[in-house]
Amino acid sequence: MLKISKTFEDRLLELGKDNIESGAWLSLIKPTAEELLITENITKAPKDFVRAALDPEESSRIEIEDDHILVLINVPVDHEDRPGEYDTLPLGIIVTPDYFVTICQEYNEVLHSFTESRYRYFGTYKRTRFLFQILYHSALLFLKDLRQMAKKSDKIEQDLRLSMKNEELFQLLDLQKGLTYYSMSLRSNRVVVERLLRLCANTQVNHLIKFREEDEELLDDVRVEYDQAIEMAQIQTVVLAGMMDAFASVISNNLNMVMKFLASVTIVMAIPTMIASFFGMNVPVPWTSQPFGFYIVGIVAVALTVLTIFILWKKRFF
Repeated sequence: MLKISKTFEDRLLELGKDNIESGAWLSLIKPTAEELLITENITKAPKDFVRAALDPEESSRIEIEDDHILVLINVPVDHEDRPGEYDTLPLGIIVTPDYFVTICQEYNEVLHSFTESRYRYFGTYKRTRFLFQILYHSALLFLKDLRQMAKKSDKIEQDLRLSMKNEELFQLLDLQKGLTYYSMSLRSNRVVVERLLRLCANTQVNHLIKFREEDEELLDDVRVEYDQAIEMAQIQTVVLAGMMDAFASVISNNLNMVMKFLASVTIVMAIPTMIASFFGMNVPVPWTSQPFGFYIVGIVAVALTVLTIFILWKKRFF
């Protein structure tokens, strides 16, 4: 889907392909081959720039070619077919002398922050500030997901205390995999932010990346948020790794306790069975001629069973 829009003082106006203006924002979500070709013709951007974000394995980077700058970052995304899974996808941002282009294979919450209802908070024609705002919102989204991961791991920890199943461990494994993706994406995005800072001081590209004084504070906020997200991801990774090891041992210990209990029950049940087997033999046995012989055998069996239970209880087998 190709959407062309531009902010004005009172609204965010959607433009057509025939009346596109300088300062417009071209947003492509799950673009078709025709939409990619239209974007290339309008912006004159290199073909590999426009298609860079279509590869889900692309890493974050910055490329410059003629009057076009490609900023490729990884952003959190919710897959429609895999709800609740934490993953990232490349978001391509192309800055040209006249246009601002974003390209992504799936709709994400980062771009959702720049809708018609929030037109007062961004300007499509302020390309440098718009770029920093996208980076800032991506960092906030990373932090939001990392906090959700922390809450989910706490919930799994409570379930694991009484669990003897592997389901919770699989959930921890999914969280750990998501944290790995997030950590890699955050570090590579942080490198992009640092390079952007150097580009702002480069006189050869300052006609594309115009660094104003009001943008300096925003860029500092971007760096702070990314640093905080990286630190939080590292802490969560260490915590989850420790939980995986600890609770694998807990599950094994819980299973051992159950097996010990079952073994104790087997021993207790074996005593009356053994006595009944002895006195059920087809040979002369004590108390055969006694009228209360059955009751005597029963009392002996109960007494030995109770004694066994007491001994096992003292040894904490129950």
